[in-house]
Amino acid sequence: MTGNETAHESLEQPRNQSPAHKRDLTRRKVVVAGGAAVAAVGVGGGLAASAFADGATSPVNVKGTPSAGEACYTLTSETTEGPYYIDADKIRQDITEDEEGIPMTLTLKVIDAETCKPIRNAAVDIWHCSALGIYSGYEAMGSGGAGGGGAPTDAPSGTPTGTPTGEPPSGAPSGGTGGGHSEPTDDERYLRGTWRTDKHGYVTFKTVFPGWYQGRCVHIHVKVHVDGEWTDAGYEGGHTCHTGQLFFDEKSVLASATVAPYSTNTTTRTTLTEDTIYPQNGHEGGLLFLEYDKKRTADIAKGVRAHLTMSVAPDETHDSTDTQPSASASASS
Repeated sequence: MTGNETAHESLEQPRNQSPAHKRDLTRRKVVVAGGAAVAAVGVGGGLAASAFADGATSPVNVKGTPSAGEACYTLTSETTEGPYYIDADKIRQDITEDEEGIPMTLTLKVIDAETCKPIRNAAVDIWHCSALGIYSGYEAMGSGGAGGGGAPTDAPSGTPTGTPTGEPPSGAPSGGTGGGHSEPTDDERYLRGTWRTDKHGYVTFKTVFPGWYQGRCVHIHVKVHVDGEWTDAGYEGGHTCHTGQLFFDEKSVLASATVAPYSTNTTTRTTLTEDTIYPQNGHEGGLLFLEYDKKRTADIAKGVRAHLTMSVAPDETHDSTDTQPSASASASS
């Protein structure tokens, strides 16, 4: 682990409840002990967001001591792995590899959905496409079926032309709409990495704001592995307890589209509401909290901080799924 971890408040289990009752609480998005849920995620020790029963959020300082009751969470939505996963071969926090794009710090907190306690020493994988919609390891696939080539010259429209239907075009990143895993076509590994959660369940990555490709909204893939062992060679054994995706609100995506090199991507963009993988359930389904300078749209270029709490079932195995997520997905904040 790096030496720059900050102390975070852990989530404690409500007392005097049977295991069955505790599990029932985690499945019903119930706020315990006084009505308000305390901060879930810290970004560089700064602001996070607290969740309330009505779904509203407010900033809190994660360095402080919670003054209200603490929240239990229902399971974070499982979504498809997609065809472009490459097993944990880059143990690192900075996954940028000089890729161009808006700098982004992503902080995730992983907790047990039944006990609400942080999960320490879990291996968290993330991977996503470049600003121009290309996945490392699969550069021959191009972006959105375009097959590579020169960069387009016009900025994308904020109004997509329609909801995509059927399978993606041949060679296009499908984001998991079917077809299973694809074997890598090259040795590139930018915008991919694995790191361990600290004793408070936190893991932080340095990357860039993802771009888009045909048929999918802007997203990041994520996996959580538990019960394995950290060795000099990396993470070995254990099982995958969560496979999901993280999403970006439409306003932030449109802001990013004004910044180079995103502004050169003319691939038809699918909005969050049109996406067939996103569960349409807000932060419960992986929608990230985003922080950046909003004085001017172009100020997003200075950098973005993203964060989310993911509630998982560590005793279960969720390697991947090619089925649509259910409407009864999770509460994450």
